[in-house]
Amino acid sequence: MHPAWLPDAAFAPLGSRRVLVAPGPDAGEVGGTVVDEVRRAVAAHGGSLTVHAPGDGVLDTAALHAYDLVLAVARSAAHPTGSVAGIPLPSTEVDVFLTLLTPSDAADVATTGLDEDTFVRMQTGGATVVVAGGATGLLYGLHDVVRSGQDAFVGDRPTTTSRPAAPVRMLDHWDNVDVHPVMGQVERGYAGGSIFYADGRVRDDLSRVAAYARLLGSLGVNAVAINNVNVHRTEARLLTDGLADVARIADLFRPHGVRTYLSVSFAAPMTLGGLGTSDPLDADVQAWWAAAADRVYATIPDFGGFVVKADSEGQPGPFAYGRDHADGANLLAQALRPHGGTVFWRAFVYNHEQDWRDRRTDRARAAYDHFAPLDGRFDDNVVLQVKYGPMDFQVREPISPVLAAMPRTRLAVELQVTQEYTGQQQHVCYLGPLWHEALGFPLADDATRTVAQVVSGVPGASAPARDLTAGGITAVSNVGDDEFWTGHPLAQANLYAYGRLAWDPTTDPVAVLDEWIGLTFPDADPRVRGTLHTLMDDSWLTYEAYTAPLGVGFMVDPLRRHYGPNVDGYEYSKWGTYHFADRDGVGVDRTVATGTGYAGQYPPPWRDLYEDLATCPDELLLFFHHVPYGHVLRSGQTVIQHVYDTRADAVDVVTAWVDAWAALDGLVPDRLHARVAERLAEQVRSATEWRDQVRTYFFRKSGVPDASDRPIY
Repeated sequence: MHPAWLPDAAFAPLGSRRVLVAPGPDAGEVGGTVVDEVRRAVAAHGGSLTVHAPGDGVLDTAALHAYDLVLAVARSAAHPTGSVAGIPLPSTEVDVFLTLLTPSDAADVATTGLDEDTFVRMQTGGATVVVAGGATGLLYGLHDVVRSGQDAFVGDRPTTTSRPAAPVRMLDHWDNVDVHPVMGQVERGYAGGSIFYADGRVRDDLSRVAAYARLLGSLGVNAVAINNVNVHRTEARLLTDGLADVARIADLFRPHGVRTYLSVSFAAPMTLGGLGTSDPLDADVQAWWAAAADRVYATIPDFGGFVVKADSEGQPGPFAYGRDHADGANLLAQALRPHGGTVFWRAFVYNHEQDWRDRRTDRARAAYDHFAPLDGRFDDNVVLQVKYGPMDFQVREPISPVLAAMPRTRLAVELQVTQEYTGQQQHVCYLGPLWHEALGFPLADDATRTVAQVVSGVPGASAPARDLTAGGITAVSNVGDDEFWTGHPLAQANLYAYGRLAWDPTTDPVAVLDEWIGLTFPDADPRVRGTLHTLMDDSWLTYEAYTAPLGVGFMVDPLRRHYGPNVDGYEYSKWGTYHFADRDGVGVDRTVATGTGYAGQYPPPWRDLYEDLATCPDELLLFFHHVPYGHVLRSGQTVIQHVYDTRADAVDVVTAWVDAWAALDGLVPDRLHARVAERLAEQVRSATEWRDQVRTYFFRKSGVPDASDRPIY
């Protein structure tokens, strides 16, 4: 099993030093994890560990200077005053560690508080000090030090306060207990089997889950749903017969600050409970869900809640009873409320039986049309989980307007770490830049409030103060029982980047990638870092450049489960994923004036920007407009020549990666080198096929030759 970004060598700077850990009286299992991590590091690298227990007395500032690193929960050592630097703090107990803060830093803590997940890192008297509001914050602060390496202990670093942007940072696993005849063990999984299940049940050996929990805790991911949102018969029974095994899994996540969730079927009162209905307004149905929740929390007291896919792609839901999504979600919310649980209700709802001849029906509109009218009707422990784009995790699509349309509803944005439409972990495609762009998009409040701010309950720059709701950030995991966790070893960087950007969406994704490289390949030859940046920094844009052009999306092969090119693969299907290419032009007219009206779902200024062909961004042109092949882009190229050139140029880029990686032979572990080399060869083959099919398809449609005279078939 590959250690991913937590090899022992990454802990050497910390492990070679004198470390004091003061986890406090409420340390619990997470505090124990902090102590265990430090103990393992100092044992491996020659440092020392002192654990300051609550009964060991009050530490003074001089005592702290006997250590190189101090990790402490703020209330672990009482201080007789109620202020720091003359500024009152929210707690009546002020820790000696907080007395080290400057007045300005103390003012920040006094204003915002040190909650469970927050930590302050400072340098004082030659020591690096991390002070956290709770055990989880201490764990996150520990890994902040690990990420910094030697830099955590040298030079003058400003005091920093770090707190997560979103309250919930979740990974959803689309794992099946039984191997599905079509979707396999892990739906949209490209890294082997499930780490949770084998042979139709929860694994006896869950050591991979324990290692995975450690990886997630290091990133600040604090929630995980352990089964597929398409809940089949066996998976449904995790809620009843399988609870003891779910508890075994939860026991492994808990020490790393991660709460466990289950995906549940809306029809469970019928399929599991023997009732004749699942109507959310039926008293027996309500009682069944309440009893089910009681049983779950009696077994797993810190259980997170339920994830639900309802009335979507054949999954059961409230529509069968003339009810709406608010009725359905609130049913489960009321069952969870006494226990502090949350419902994550997915907004991925659309007509999957569409007639391809119907050009007015638009799948992109569906989530908004279903959910925006329900704003304000969801209970406060319901989070509406909204895919970042209106279609389905495409390599390029606009931000979902639902995220700006429901200010009285808790919203979470959903990303996809598994590479369903971005190369299926056969291709290098670093998604950090895509997510950074999506989370930072100023969607709401007259383009002053980003997506990340919406889902974190933070107002925009010019918005008036008001009560705002926070939901979180979620994503579909890319992990399996593969030796390297993610199939393609470099796809580990996507899992890492998700965690880091969910914590702080403003972080530079290239800097995040650099962190991952430094941790995963510690002490490597500088050529390793340089080559990985060459391959990965712009790999999302490179992948986009040889696949579907200018935001039109899809063009993937349905028979290979969305892998590889098939330009018309979905064009005459029921799924609503069309490009409408003909002899004259290509693209989907989603304008209000002449098309489906989708552009009108956006708030200003975006509705006008997307509506107008003159202002619509080129990268989304074919998502919003049907244009002639001769339409001139801002680059000065026509649409058709852009299609020809970008596909050909992108293959040249990918081909060059093969030799660049080959030059690292002997500089990275042999098995990892061989695996990446194998995947790069496949990427070149697949990218070439994309290039030739897309270029040839549009030549045959348009009759316009490639001005560069490169081969077309």
